[in-house]
Amino acid sequence: MSFLGQYEHTLDAKNRLTIPAKFRAQLSEGVVLAKEQEACIAIRPATAWNRFTEEMRGLGSLWDQDYRDFQRRYTAGAFDAQLDAAGRIMLPQTLIDKAGLTREVVLIGNLDTIEVWDRARWREEENRLDQAVPELARRLSGGARDTTS
Repeated sequence: MSFLGQYEHTLDAKNRLTIPAKFRAQLSEGVVLAKEQEACIAIRPATAWNRFTEEMRGLGSLWDQDYRDFQRRYTAGAFDAQLDAAGRIMLPQTLIDKAGLTREVVLIGNLDTIEVWDRARWREEENRLDQAVPELARRLSGGARDTTS
């Protein structure tokens, strides 16, 4: 399963979002909508949500307050959902508010997650990422910064 690309869409008056046709088959078993670390909504197929929560469980112990806070932050704002016959999904108002979405949105394919961003905010984030990628690649690859330049 892999979601790729970006697609501009508009939320309708009932906060329904049309999912790109190429993504729909991967979402047919149901989805989980949740807050993301960034100001966007994460749409994950149920199987991807299960992997996400298993990874989260590996981060700590129920006896650890930080772990419980982290877990609570994600699970309290998560919603089960289904695509309707027209390939749309209704976004809960609480998630729309948390992500700061307006009617104009962008769907970002991010491997096993579809992220829903406010269109203007995504443009800013995309510019930030374009600038940050060289340094991110260096850090993630474990490379040392060249201090001789």
